[in-house]
Amino acid sequence: MPKAQPKFAAALSVHDATEDALAEVIRQALDDLAAPVDLAMVFVSPHHAQHIETVAQELTRLLGTQNVIGCTGESIIGQSREAEDTPAISLWLAHLPGTTIIPMHLEFQRIPDGGTIVGWSDQLPTTWPADASTLVLAEPFSFPTDLLLERINEDHPGTPVIGGMASGSYQPGENRLILGDKVLDSGGVFVYLQGNVRVRSVVSQGCRPIGDPFVITKAERNVIHELGGHPALKQLEEIFKTLPVKDQQLVSRGLHIGRVVDEYQADRSQGDFIVRNVVGIEKETGALMIGDYVKPGQTVQFHVRDEFSASAELKQLFAELKKEGCQAASVLTFTCNGRGTKLFSEPHHDATCVTNAFGKVPSAGFFAAGEIGPVAGRNFLHGFTASVAVLEAPEE
Repeated sequence: MPKAQPKFAAALSVHDATEDALAEVIRQALDDLAAPVDLAMVFVSPHHAQHIETVAQELTRLLGTQNVIGCTGESIIGQSREAEDTPAISLWLAHLPGTTIIPMHLEFQRIPDGGTIVGWSDQLPTTWPADASTLVLAEPFSFPTDLLLERINEDHPGTPVIGGMASGSYQPGENRLILGDKVLDSGGVFVYLQGNVRVRSVVSQGCRPIGDPFVITKAERNVIHELGGHPALKQLEEIFKTLPVKDQQLVSRGLHIGRVVDEYQADRSQGDFIVRNVVGIEKETGALMIGDYVKPGQTVQFHVRDEFSASAELKQLFAELKKEGCQAASVLTFTCNGRGTKLFSEPHHDATCVTNAFGKVPSAGFFAAGEIGPVAGRNFLHGFTASVAVLEAPEE
């Protein structure tokens, strides 16, 4: 007997009234799924946030499961549409026979020697199988996502963590998470998946390298003093002189630096760097301050971002995944709230790329305040990135 295959459905509503929007997405998604719901994800624009308790309670009641996670998002993705700055609810449903699904609410707890993540389910296996994957939505002001990712990278190397930080509010305590019929204002909601579904990741940081790579020869915390034995700013200035005018303008608007994830990898390409912002320059000393901790011996390269680089990289990564034989059954997209029409001249860019690559498969997502996904086998929290979970049924 062949295995029962996973099934997926998704629906988007842009009704102003929460009750109408919720009824529309539930009806459409359930009709399309035509199978029991094993896992649901819901993304809600701030316009509906005051009624989010109703959203959680109605979903668990009508879907017949407590395996519901969700969050508020500045803008909402459903199918081939990105509903920016407008009322929207996006619902994603999955029927996952033969799959272990363990949802949980994780929180940060302070202890005498620092802090730890608590809330792990007793149902989790001690050793996670190679085909395990995780989805996470977190509240940006209360949850140290970097600490979570560091722990998973160390304890369960190779397990992808894909998701995003709730958005829509810039004040602590105002973003919302959903777990089952409960609404939370802190921590993270986390789902462990393992079994009859394969989750592949695509992480597009939207940058391209400029100049040559350098080895950091002097650094402290997030300050790079020297690259290749010379002041970091001097090395940047030398590169700047060689750039075409267009790239010089991109550097002036916003400079980034990529750190090589795997120092032992001989051939490095665009996707082998973890990209961070250059957040400050000390002209007197020639040092550069970046949005991450670094140390001597690491290899870095300057990067720039524009809509053409971001678009080309996402399309290239999707093409590479398809070349590997990926047959997408569904897609979840967690894209930066600095993308959309803030970056691209045409609306619905990332959602359209998904449809062009994989066809009209059920898809959903939101614009996040930080995107989570693996680069070179290690999980990171990103900015200005599209982190995409591509779900496919395992081969018979």
